[in-house]
Amino acid sequence: MMFAASAISLLSALLVSPVVANTTTVVAITSAAVAVARPIVTIPLDKQYVPVVRNDKIVSYKTAYFGKVFLGLPAQQSFTVVFDTGSGHLFLPSSRCETETCLKHNRYNRTSSLSAVDLDHEGRQVVANATQRDQVNIAYGTGEVTGAFVRETICLGDHSGDLETEASKECVRIRVITATELTKEPFNTFQFDGVLGLGLASLAVDPEFSFFGQLSKLNSLPEDRFGYFLSRTDSVPSEISFGGHDSRRMATELEWVPVHKPELGFWQIKVLSVSVAGEALPLCEDGECTAIADTGTSLIGAPRQVSQRLHWLLARKVPDNPSEIDCRTFPGPDLVFELEGGVKVTVGPEDYSRATAMRVLQSKTNSSQVICRASLLPVDGDEVLGPKAWILGEPVLRKYYTAYDWRRQQIGWAIAKQPSEDEVAAAAVAEPVHAVYGAPPTDPPTPTQVVV
Repeated sequence: MMFAASAISLLSALLVSPVVANTTTVVAITSAAVAVARPIVTIPLDKQYVPVVRNDKIVSYKTAYFGKVFLGLPAQQSFTVVFDTGSGHLFLPSSRCETETCLKHNRYNRTSSLSAVDLDHEGRQVVANATQRDQVNIAYGTGEVTGAFVRETICLGDHSGDLETEASKECVRIRVITATELTKEPFNTFQFDGVLGLGLASLAVDPEFSFFGQLSKLNSLPEDRFGYFLSRTDSVPSEISFGGHDSRRMATELEWVPVHKPELGFWQIKVLSVSVAGEALPLCEDGECTAIADTGTSLIGAPRQVSQRLHWLLARKVPDNPSEIDCRTFPGPDLVFELEGGVKVTVGPEDYSRATAMRVLQSKTNSSQVICRASLLPVDGDEVLGPKAWILGEPVLRKYYTAYDWRRQQIGWAIAKQPSEDEVAAAAVAEPVHAVYGAPPTDPPTPTQVVV
């Protein structure tokens, strides 16, 4: 029997791309010593750059961030996952999947785990030698995952050798989707093995699929929240913290915004207004705009009906016709989201710009103009999210440290405290705790040329 579910994020923004360079680095789990709301664990995140190619030229890069989790007992199997606030399930490739795409990833071996229990779609145990299994189909943007169900122990640290993990706050038992089919696009491109959904419980087919929901319910966490930090430098890793937020990564105090319609399962908030350089967009004047804080999307998503106007407002002409320029360093207007409670989220050109400029060549006059542009994802409204939904992806989440409070159903916003020069220097000589795949050249890019 086949069941369907969906997820809004991750692969809607990480689209079809070629495989990037492969490197190998062991990722370590570290504990963050934080005086207030100390997390139980902080996981460093690997980073992958995914090139976006137009006319055989790389015009920009999208990025994915992922860290390690451990499944099964007593010998735990290690996997890298995207920690995705825009979806509600954990899926991993199954050892039963032998396609080219699955073979590129670590695959979950059910027979190697003594803690695994095979399930049907209602969570009832099925016999181990069952010839037919209930399956679920989950859509992730341009890709799909099809798999069966298993109840399994998942840990945020390696507990290999432990037959009992109930005493550990890092471990919990949840339902997992073991993928027997992964579409070639886009999963063939990515280094990570699977996706761990951190959406609210109602985003999952059943609450037992919700990793953080079960972690919050069954374990005595210091705080029923997790925090997300994106580093601006590749030498110091981005991080996700569970059981609290990490004040080391905050330059200001958290400002809290309530989740709007938590019954939908998304970390969604009301947007009172959106403005560029002080000019408010009419779309949100009626108070019907919303935004989703989405750790699985690498861009800012704008409702399709306003995306063209927003592109125009954020575009900048560059004088002197430079041969090279990184548009993230060229001045531009601020994009401001006003949220409930007077909280304002502001991103500048260093956040929303695509690095590569566009050179517009006038064929009649043989003159040219270099233009810097924003990198935006058009969002088509649906029956659930409505026609005025924005997605606050990586550009916003890099500027702001975000904390997700499960029990109070609110999101905290603080200006992120980026690594200091001393921390960067220390990381350069220390044993690496994360990997970076497919990093682009450091030289300013050459503008792409368009003839009109």
